[in-house]
Amino acid sequence: MNDVLALLRNHRSFRKYKKGVTIPEEKLDAIIRAAQSAPSWINGQHYSIIAIKDQERKNKMAELCGNQPYIAECSVFLCFVADFHRVKVASEMHGKSFEIAGEEDLLMVAATDIGLSMQNALTAAESLEYGTICIGGLRRNITDTSAFLGLPEFVMPVVGLCIGVPDVEAPVKPRLPKEAVYFEETYQTDVMPLLEAYDKEIIPFSEREGFVSYTERLAKFYDKPYYPNLTEQIKERGFLGGK
Repeated sequence: MNDVLALLRNHRSFRKYKKGVTIPEEKLDAIIRAAQSAPSWINGQHYSIIAIKDQERKNKMAELCGNQPYIAECSVFLCFVADFHRVKVASEMHGKSFEIAGEEDLLMVAATDIGLSMQNALTAAESLEYGTICIGGLRRNITDTSAFLGLPEFVMPVVGLCIGVPDVEAPVKPRLPKEAVYFEETYQTDVMPLLEAYDKEIIPFSEREGFVSYTERLAKFYDKPYYPNLTEQIKERGFLGGK
């Protein structure tokens, strides 16, 4: 196994960081440039990255994301936002029209571009021996977070990334069996035996969730909408036929 594969296989999410640690600008620059090197749809790069370093603003961001303390503790919090503002500007530059309403696929485009970019940033940070954790709570309060970040129309917060020096160790959690997620030629639906086996394996690693199994946790999580007002807030940003 080469160094890159070893790094990828050793990924862990850290929820405790040493406070007051500053990431040198040259290292942060390397992380951002790595993020920018990710592939994207038509090379459109339909995202922007907003770094939150100021402690008071990190504290507020932690609150907006559902009171997640590691956002306040980490050295820098990167906000990845879906960005079609540049598309609007480019359209105006060339006398073309740009209508985002009714183009649901654009959300998938931006989400894909963001996922690829953030993974590059995460891997780059880990290669520099920093710890990371991805924060889906960035879209918990889309309206308030958009105002806090000064986002224009057609730009929307999607996911965040904490980067810092870990204050405690974290284990590498086992993943689903490869046979549960990797198929050749056609999809395979008979995954229950694999899920049952994984349930037993993951329970010792789920202290934070109350030592519940993988399937029980998923069943409870998806039993009702996690962000019930999300659709309306997305529309406020100009997506899904809004505005």
